[in-house]
Parts: sequence; C-alpha cells; structure tokens
Amino acid sequence: MSESAMVCASRTIAVAPGVFAAGHLGELTALVPFELVDAVLEQTGCVQRRVRMLPSRVGVYLVLAMVLFPQVGLAGVWSRLTGGLRGLPKIMVPAPSGKALRDLRRRVSVAPIRSLFEHLAGPTSWPGMPGCRYRGLRMVAIDGCSSFKAPDTPRNRAVFRIGRRRSGNDGWPGVQLLALAECGTRALLGATVTALSVGEIPAAAALWARLDASMLLLADAAFDADKVMTAIAGRQAQFLIRVNAVRKPAVLAVLPDGSFLTRIGGLRLRVIDAQISITGADGTQVTGRWRLVTTLTNHRTDPAKALVQLYHQRWEVETCFFGLRHTLAGRTVLRSGDQFGIAQEMWALACIWQILTTVMTDAAATRPGMDPDRCSFTVALAAARDSIIRADHIGGHPDIISGTIGAAVLDQPLDPRRPRIAARVLKAPGSRYPKHRPHDPRPHRGTRITAINTHITAPQVEHSPPPDPALIHALHNQHPAMTGHMINALAILHTTPGTPHSGRAIARALGITGRAALNVFGVALNTAARRGHITKTAPGTYTITPQQTLTTNRNP
Repeated sequence: MSESAMVCASRTIAVAPGVFAAGHLGELTALVPFELVDAVLEQTGCVQRRVRMLPSRVGVYLVLAMVLFPQVGLAGVWSRLTGGLRGLPKIMVPAPSGKALRDLRRRVSVAPIRSLFEHLAGPTSWPGMPGCRYRGLRMVAIDGCSSFKAPDTPRNRAVFRIGRRRSGNDGWPGVQLLALAECGTRALLGATVTALSVGEIPAAAALWARLDASMLLLADAAFDADKVMTAIAGRQAQFLIRVNAVRKPAVLAVLPDGSFLTRIGGLRLRVIDAQISITGADGTQVTGRWRLVTTLTNHRTDPAKALVQLYHQRWEVETCFFGLRHTLAGRTVLRSGDQFGIAQEMWALACIWQILTTVMTDAAATRPGMDPDRCSFTVALAAARDSIIRADHIGGHPDIISGTIGAAVLDQPLDPRRPRIAARVLKAPGSRYPKHRPHDPRPHRGTRITAINTHITAPQVEHSPPPDPALIHALHNQHPAMTGHMINALAILHTTPGTPHSGRAIARALGITGRAALNVFGVALNTAARRGHITKTAPGTYTITPQQTLTTNRNP
C-alpha cells in the first residue's frame, strides 16, 4: 500500500501521498485498500485523465463515506474525512465547494462502486461458527426489500414508480434491493438494485450463479415457482422453500415422519406440511400452517421437524434489510435525485454493509463458540464513524480483528437471541389513518415464547375404486369412439355417482404415470366435461350427476 507518514495535530499518521491523502475510510481502509480501489477504477475506465485536486480514488472513498454519514451533505462528509488530517499541507487536504464534490461524485459514476461490491461480496463465516451451517451446508437466504425511498423528482419518477399501499399511493418512488445473504453472519453474497416494477423472481435470475453445491438456500413463498427450483437445482445447491398451500403436488410416497415425496418441474422433491402452535408468556396462542418443499429427501438424516425449525433461519435476511434500511441508511429518503445517483448510493450501502459484517465476523471468530448474531451492527457502525473522523490506521491496522472496531464489538456483545413473537406492523405507514386488516392473533408487543409445538400432517391419499367390467362394456357400447382410458375413467365415476374424484386419483387407479401422459389424460377429462359426459366440480375434480348415470345389468 503506497503511503507516507505525516505529522498531523501532534501525532503521526500514515496517509496516501499528495492529493490522495483525503481518500480513506479510517481503520476500514485495510479492507478497501488503495490498490483495490485503483483496480476497480482501471477496470471500469473511470480513472481521471489528469491528477487534479480531487482524483477519482478520493471520489470512491467519498461515496463510501457518504453512506456512513447520511445526515449531512457532501461538504459535511468531506469535513469528517479530513477532520483527522488537520495540520497537513493544504495541497494535500483542499477545501472544495459543494458543487466540486457533487461533480466528483458524478465523475466516479456507478460502475466502480458496483464493481467494488462484486469484489467484496461473498461469505464471511469461519469453519465451525455457530448458526451458519446445517450438516456441512452453508445456509443462505434470499429476499427482496422494497422500502427504500428515492426523492420525489421527475427523473426518479421516470424510472422508479410510486409505491402502492392499501391506504393509497406512497409519497416517494420506491427502490427494490434483492439480496442473497449468508445466514448467521448476514454477509451479502450478491445483490441487485431495481425498480419496484421488476418482480423478485426476474430480479433474482442474476443471483443464481452465486450458488454452488456447498449451499442450502432458504426462501419464502415469493420464490414458489418451478423455474426457480429448476435454476437452483441446476447450480447443484439444495433448497428449502415455503410454497403456496394451493399447490396440490402428486404424492409419490409417504415417509414415516409424515412428509411425502413428489415431483415438481422434473425434480424429485420432498413436501412437508406442518401445523405449528406457539404459546406466549402472556398466554397467547397462535397457530399457522407451513408447507415447505426441499431437495433434502432423506427423512432419516433430515427429519421434517428439524427442517421446519431450520426454516426460521431465513429471517436472517430480514435482519440484514433492517440494518441496511434503518440503521445504516438512517434517513427516510435517499439523497440522490436521479437513477444513477440512486444506484451509486445503493451499491455504496451494500459495500459498507459487507465491510462491517466482515469485521464483525472476524471479531466473533476470535472467541470460540460465539454466535455472530451477538455482534452489534450499531456498535460497529459507531466505531467505524469514529475511526474515519480520527483517521485511525489509514495505512492498515496490522490486525484488523484487534482494531478499535473489532474491540468495540467484542466489548459490547448483544444478549443471546430469545425466541419472541409479535404482530408485523408498518413502522412508517403511508397514512395516519388505521387500516382495515384481518385480525392478527399475534401480540402487538414482543412476547417471549414459552412453547412451540410442531405437528407434521401426512397427506390423505385419495384412492378411486377400480372400474366395474360390466360398466366398461356398457359404456363402450354407448361411446364407441372413446379411448380405453376414458371408458375406464367413466366407469370409475359411474361406480360412485355424486362423489367427486380428482383426476390424479383416477389416473392412479388406471396406472397412468408420467408427466406427458397425465397432461393428455387431464385434457381428455376436460373435454368429456365440456361435452356433458361428466361434471367438473372444481379444478381437477370430476363426478357423475344422477342425470348422467348409466343403467346397466351388472349380472347378465
């Protein structure tokens, strides 16, 4: 790292030479060294043509410091970057105007900050660190956060649409951050920044390449799609996804723990239907149903109840969004007035988050058995801000773990996480008037959980009776143009008139298997219903009405 030692305010500090002196992040410079910043500037073609008072490297550090100090303008950010450098020659620490700093930020552009995040992104957990792995698989979670707000300017409205709520439109254009985060450490493996008009599944397409065979992905029902499961399996990664209860997957085999095997999108998967009952310390009882689908099909090594309990780790990504949106951003609305500034600001937020989580994880690793959940992001953020103002260890601390930020995190650990339950409420509502919502049985205040009961519900496999030979003969005489499978299906329905049968149960009774054959059989049943031979009572469910019954002599 190129640097020079300078005597500054009765102390000696190591800074970059010449006009590059103001470019630093205090102690965090060790994780974002000068060489890395120069490399991303060179890679993206954003190096200045001539070295003036505000070179591009200084601009990158200015943008990163900008998100660390959200409550002040660029001039205030600059004063904090140079506050610890007083006493240096003015040529090294100039006093630029606000417009000069805004021009510097625009000259840096979006590409170097995004490229810097791509270099920093990745898992940070150490081997054996609690809460990060399940049976050797690295747990990661994916979700989207749509609560970032852009200033209400014409240029922002042209790209980021106004968010909508049940109480009406939001006041600002919304920005969506989709992140793939490591559970436990909450480090970012990848992210995308889009408008609210882009769905989570299309936005996530760029993140599947971050997965590999060593990972277990946790996701909520927003990612319940066949193409998502196929894309994840194509990366050889395992997944545990909550799916919609309206899905009716075929039951291939019922396992001893109550889960069952099925096939979705060509993948052999396992479905877990769980009824969960939670009791709070105040006596509140809340019940709910979860349906999970996973590639972990072995019920012996991966019991259904263990996977239901494991799914709770998905909330690590929600904690990540809370820290990014509220603790780090620290303001209701982002500061940039156009889409390029918004993108630059969002990628800078992601960079700072990744840097601080790396420091916290490394600090937790020095204490064997310490869960990284106990590292306070608020404490790390405050220590990082102080380090920038004091210009501590700009040349790189010999051991970043034993620096002031890591020491502050270890000196003020959080209490071990307690199981709690509370109703989900909107902290920043779009209207002051109450919303008409269904009653939420969960308590309005955080309540300690005293008991959790999980019951795995085994599927009720429907069996249709075999067709009656006499009915088959009579129906064949009445409908000579029908195929054998349809004649047999009509015979099954005529055996129990008025009783609805699912198409899958009829196919199972007839020995019809295979996706293509099942699709053809389903089309044939729909055609028979349209022609009045049978009655369709619900999607995929059929019966015979009394008017459609066939009178035959079953004992000729």
